[in-house]
Amino acid sequence: MLNKVPEVTLCFWVIKVLCTTVGETAADLLNDNLGMGLTNTSYLMSALLLVTLVLQFRARAHVPGLYWLSVVLISVVGTLISDNLTDNLGVPLQTTTAVFAVALAVTFVAWYASERTLSIHTIRTTRREAFYWLAILFTFALGTSAGDLVAEKLDLGYWLSAVMFAALIAAVALAHRTLDLNAVWSFWIAYVLTRPLGASMGDYLSQPTADGGLGLGTVKTSLLFLVVILALVVFLTRTRRDVVDDGAAEAVGAPEVSPREG
Repeated sequence: MLNKVPEVTLCFWVIKVLCTTVGETAADLLNDNLGMGLTNTSYLMSALLLVTLVLQFRARAHVPGLYWLSVVLISVVGTLISDNLTDNLGVPLQTTTAVFAVALAVTFVAWYASERTLSIHTIRTTRREAFYWLAILFTFALGTSAGDLVAEKLDLGYWLSAVMFAALIAAVALAHRTLDLNAVWSFWIAYVLTRPLGASMGDYLSQPTADGGLGLGTVKTSLLFLVVILALVVFLTRTRRDVVDDGAAEAVGAPEVSPREG
């Protein structure tokens, strides 16, 4: 089958951050505003994610709408996994952050040991796609726990937290371009950091002004970002600018580990 993952472009990162924000605000909307509670919200979103991933795995090529729907839902579920551990089971954020970091590392080790590549441009087998989505899930869970831990320890507020995480992502990009930081680790570190960045943006827009937000509420914030995501996905579907050149990828070869090559 053709590569199942989009090209890493500016649109990719913009949609990724927006999906992360929607994941944060949608979880709050269902959990708090609609009164579903953390457990029922977790059941519902996990079921929706499972159905969407079945469709994603059955697709034979990259489908932008299906792919980004999977990302939105997995962002919600990753957030809920972390929240369930800390809120329902009382597991400290330090512990969940460490556990998810180890789980992500183990996923990468198993992925490379099995496939001899971590390239996101050669996701053309079911096994590679399974490793990919498992890594994505752990990045969201890790980003949630690490972001909450930083917010709890530093108490920076929503806006300053967003600026801090954006600066860290910029530092990773700069290190990749000027210091030859490995492309694989640059990609995945930035992917983890976009989770707390998006969450901080979502909280800043949705939370009451008395708590340091703009007071838009979770409904307006979720709808606003969903509209933007939909517009970008339609644009990518029509232009196919996020489709990886599989001929070029095949020419480079699967052993490449860079997420921007292979």
